[in-house]
Amino acid sequence: MYDLLVVGAGPYGLSIASHAAAAGLDLRVLGRPMASWRAHMPRGMYLKSEPWASNLADPDGRWRLDAYCAASGLTACHADPIPVETFAEYGLWFARNAVPEVDERMVSRVATGPVGFEAVTEDGEVLRARTVALAVGVLPFTEVPPPLRGLHPGLVTHSSHHHDLGRFRGMDVTVIGGGQAALETAALLAEQGTRVRLLARAPQLRWNDVPPPLQRLWWQSARTPHSGLGCGWRNWFYAERPDLFRRLPESTRTRIAATALGPAGAWWVRDRVDPVVEMLLGREVVAARAVPGGVRLETVSRTGELNSLDTEHVIAATGFHAALDRLDLLSEELRASLSTTADGSPAVGRDFESSRRGLFMAGLLTASTFGPAMRFVHGATFTATTLVQGVRHRLRAAAPPAQAIPVPVGRGRAQAQ
Repeated sequence: MYDLLVVGAGPYGLSIASHAAAAGLDLRVLGRPMASWRAHMPRGMYLKSEPWASNLADPDGRWRLDAYCAASGLTACHADPIPVETFAEYGLWFARNAVPEVDERMVSRVATGPVGFEAVTEDGEVLRARTVALAVGVLPFTEVPPPLRGLHPGLVTHSSHHHDLGRFRGMDVTVIGGGQAALETAALLAEQGTRVRLLARAPQLRWNDVPPPLQRLWWQSARTPHSGLGCGWRNWFYAERPDLFRRLPESTRTRIAATALGPAGAWWVRDRVDPVVEMLLGREVVAARAVPGGVRLETVSRTGELNSLDTEHVIAATGFHAALDRLDLLSEELRASLSTTADGSPAVGRDFESSRRGLFMAGLLTASTFGPAMRFVHGATFTATTLVQGVRHRLRAAAPPAQAIPVPVGRGRAQAQ
């Protein structure tokens, strides 16, 4: 029986695994490393976060993104966006060096066991562990507007469904959304010759400013400090103090988690969108149906004006909603035993442990408790350090006095590339 099963091998899962291995825990990591970054983001996309805010977390801070770039003959400079492909390769490099060998099988089910938990792999093997950390990323939580949900996937897809947008070359495509995913998807479609329009509820798009230099006069830094989520004290609080964010009233936390830092586009994509993408702003889709050759969208403006448009395909870049009822990975009994927050996400305590002892959550699932940082790679450092401390505490609390679990000082595998 393992001390810890880490389910998921994206930035959060790998960071947790690195810290758990360094703590000497007997662990197993399951999942395809960086799968969503490698297979669910179109080629040509870039990270919105700054390179220095996009590090996976190992205890010594040795396997950073800038270290990978330096070893690979690349650059990681402030205000210079990193290609998604580079970040995915960095994650694989991190996995090889900072994490015990990853079992690339997917987990199909997690349930309670006689002692701890049982996880069933995609080929039917049952693994047992005293504790489990769910780091399943965002893909289980794709959000598509209700009027589009009944349409065939050949007509409507989510932006996370595409690694290659080439299938839409020469077609007519409507992208729904006003955030970074929508804007960058629209830019990539336009650049390959797709006739593309952007449809968004907001009356105007929001764009992030060009970030100021890292090195500034002291009073400039004091007035608008840099943080892993952007400039300003509010962003600094979200990025650097998730522990204090958790102490806010629940209604405040869920509101901020749902609305902060978006939707908005990165400054560097604006010139790729404004001149070439048709904008239908201040409109919302109220109905949709299949018609010969594609989809007919019925929209309403903010003033109540009704319009319709025909398009060959709709891409919903409408984000993710991490509700507990979408965690099909968990057995029905286990899912039903968990408490939730006001927005339907799992309730977690100060060390990311759910209401079921020994079951820990990470990433987007915890944004309504720990804040917007959990929607970004930057949140992986706080999560990994805090969650692994919680796992160790749970293991000590569960062990009989005569078999108390020691606090090991060992290190995980760190094989140089």
